[in-house]
Amino acid sequence: MKPNPKYVSYYYETMTEWPDLVVDPKKTALLIVDMQKEFVSREIGESITFKEMGEWERWLPFHDRLDDIVIPNNVKLLEYFRSKELAVTFGRIACLRPDGEDRTPVQKTDGWNGIFLYVNTEEADMINELKPLPSEIVVNKTTDSVVAGTNYSRLIRNMGIDTVVVTGIVTDQCVAGTVRGLADDGFKVICVEDACAASCMELHDAELKIMNNLYCNVLSTEETIAVLEGKLK
Repeated sequence: MKPNPKYVSYYYETMTEWPDLVVDPKKTALLIVDMQKEFVSREIGESITFKEMGEWERWLPFHDRLDDIVIPNNVKLLEYFRSKELAVTFGRIACLRPDGEDRTPVQKTDGWNGIFLYVNTEEADMINELKPLPSEIVVNKTTDSVVAGTNYSRLIRNMGIDTVVVTGIVTDQCVAGTVRGLADDGFKVICVEDACAASCMELHDAELKIMNNLYCNVLSTEETIAVLEGKLK
């Protein structure tokens, strides 16, 4: 399957033959990364901090993309997986101690990666549109990667999963770390470009271009569903 030229990096720009992308839906899991109220909501969490700092206007394009594109496409994929009785999983940033001492050092540092998000708070919850069902796996992490910080790979391997469809935020950090970790652990990975977001489109597009073909196949929501239906190779 020939990739979107937008996401073809230097390493692959001379490649002319592309292998078909064939997946077994029954061995495929959806993984929604960090679509939590802390990061997505305009009413609580980071949005409050941005407004207090006078940076809200700067972050509006990010939130507009979430509301207009990313959330609807995540909902579409979630509904598709549930309707077909396929595996649905979630990864979220959440420390297990109320003092946050179980966080990794990077999440205890000052700056963007300094995150203190206790598991038993509303901010740690996935947004209402993507609320997990009781039967769906949710893993808590204090790392960027869902793989590095949890037993996620072992869990889905126990379930017979060999392909993971990754969505969520942010593309150049937790999504990218997760994609790379899954690839290194031997899973086939699809990263859904219009179901992810970074702080800005420059970083979003650059990260997808870097990862595509090396660690994953970058597809749109519609292309991902078509692959699962066996209609796109």
